[in-house]
Amino acid sequence: MTDSRVHESLGKYPARRRFLVGFHGTSLPAFLREQLAQGLAGVVLYPRNFESVVGLITLTSEIREAAGGPVLIGIDQEGGTRFSLPSPFTQWPSPAELGALGDLDAVRGVGEAIGRELAAAGVNLNFAPMLDLHINPASPVTHRRSYGVLPDHVAKMGVAFHLGLTSAGILSCAKHFPGHGDAAIDPHEDLPIFHGDAVRLADMELVPFQAAIAAGVPAIMTAHILLPQLDAKYPASLSARLLREELRDRMDFHGVILADDLGMGAITRRFPLAESVITTFSAGTDMAMLCHDLSRLPPAIDAATAALDSGQLSGAAWEASGARIENLLRLAGKSQPEDLAMIGCDEHQEFATSLAQRVGGATRVAS
Repeated sequence: MTDSRVHESLGKYPARRRFLVGFHGTSLPAFLREQLAQGLAGVVLYPRNFESVVGLITLTSEIREAAGGPVLIGIDQEGGTRFSLPSPFTQWPSPAELGALGDLDAVRGVGEAIGRELAAAGVNLNFAPMLDLHINPASPVTHRRSYGVLPDHVAKMGVAFHLGLTSAGILSCAKHFPGHGDAAIDPHEDLPIFHGDAVRLADMELVPFQAAIAAGVPAIMTAHILLPQLDAKYPASLSARLLREELRDRMDFHGVILADDLGMGAITRRFPLAESVITTFSAGTDMAMLCHDLSRLPPAIDAATAALDSGQLSGAAWEASGARIENLLRLAGKSQPEDLAMIGCDEHQEFATSLAQRVGGATRVAS
């Protein structure tokens, strides 16, 4: 079964609408052009996809042209971490450094400046802020990337960054729900495990996400982490207990739930592709990411389509997810590149330099 034609059971939301994909190379593959023309929701970009700002702008223009309408163009631009864009994009202090500084206006300013530079490059979705708590000092996920340990502090920092991005017209995506700052395994390699219970989560890890929801964050990325006291079988990204019951119902999140890359070791070591796709959608995920292997997209589309046709996936839930995705696409607009001179401009460079001097002092005081 294929999704080359929209099945009646899919209504107006074809299965490819529920995926964000990445690719290798610096030009848009013909296959990806076809998928975008047929309704693929969007593309995830990495530094591997461009060699210059002009190359990035050319690529985002190609994506929009292929889509022929609103499309999500996402990227990681956290600032000061390995998940950040290289020069000539302005180089910012890390979230950990900004968290130590504790200046909400500065964090919002960084978010706005980052948003302006992303908009100038034709990007409309930033996979940030990261709201994981840096509880385990050995965590490979939260090192430098987390605003800190205290839930209320991380909540305020993350909301400030989200508001800055929003003011620049960029969609934010809070991550990684429900948080894996207490784990010591990188989900890119294998499955982290969190042994806390629901009370611990509500009092600690979920506080920043609840604040982000209250602030109107449009999307939340889920974590590939197992919480055996809540769901002993499925990691959070595939768990109805965590997604539907906790995030959607108890926390009252109405935006798009985005599953982190289903190609990570935490998932591929345990679940075949079709099972992970069907399970995550059944659990309440709206969109899933396939970031590194385009050949995985057709079987993922086929699996979702077959599951919907057979009734394994709820038609009503499918329509609800489709509507949420369409709303996110409307918020994204056409994301036309703006002033190229905004990228690495003097104003941003001066701001970043002043912050670097301040965070250096804050770090010395903290140590």
